[in-house]
Amino acid sequence: MTDRTAPDDNLIEVRDLHFLYDSRTILDGVDLTIPRGRVTAIMGPSGSGKTTLLRLFAGQLRPTRGSVRIDGREISRLDRAELFVERRRMGVLFQSGALFTDLSVYENVAFPLRVHTALSEAMIRDLVLMKLEAVGLRGARDLMPAALSGGMARRVALARAIILDPQLILYDEPFSGQDPISVGVLSELIQRLNRALNLTSVIISHNVGETAEIADYLYVITKGKIAGHGPTKVLLDSEDAQIRQFMRGLPDGPVPFHYPAPDFPSDLGLGATSC
Repeated sequence: MTDRTAPDDNLIEVRDLHFLYDSRTILDGVDLTIPRGRVTAIMGPSGSGKTTLLRLFAGQLRPTRGSVRIDGREISRLDRAELFVERRRMGVLFQSGALFTDLSVYENVAFPLRVHTALSEAMIRDLVLMKLEAVGLRGARDLMPAALSGGMARRVALARAIILDPQLILYDEPFSGQDPISVGVLSELIQRLNRALNLTSVIISHNVGETAEIADYLYVITKGKIAGHGPTKVLLDSEDAQIRQFMRGLPDGPVPFHYPAPDFPSDLGLGATSC
């Protein structure tokens, strides 16, 4: 299956990407493209390399081999100052929300503006309240993170992620740990903000149902490799063994239940003689 857009239409291009942690292979020759203005999901079982890929997009990690280009710029070749500038164009919604616990909702959302801009307090106020209004939490501006529900905290983090009007938003497991109502609210927000702000959204997730509802295109990654990719419906109907096991949540298939280990004769006492 070939990539579906011309190079100029792609915001992110990943080619022959390898990443090793110590001697363990995390990503093994990944190729993918993320088109502008769409919602693309990268899905796969836990430990398949999804979050590592997101951290490579954000420049938090450098590849062992291969390239990650965002808007034509090779992320791994940027120095600290250049990467700081590039991150202004990139919003990240962390799995935990990652709110500053000693700052109010208002100050959490204002934080990127204070770091990256020299705007007046009046302008900061207008922008913060506008973004909080967009996620339905303008009335919560004076609350502290400890007073927020899990869904509210995730929406505050989303307001912070879009405060600089980025061209790209990276979502790390946005639906993890959320109740059904919060999942519905977040799903609707991701779609609405992507359209209204002309964003490019990348969702890293292992939640098939919620992600498939809003993604235009899916990549499935297993064991550090792209197992398949295509429009959402194509992946949902795939009969490929690895993709089918993941998309349908099957217990039996290429992804084993047991972590591979050496075959010791006395393991768990099997075959061992008691003393």
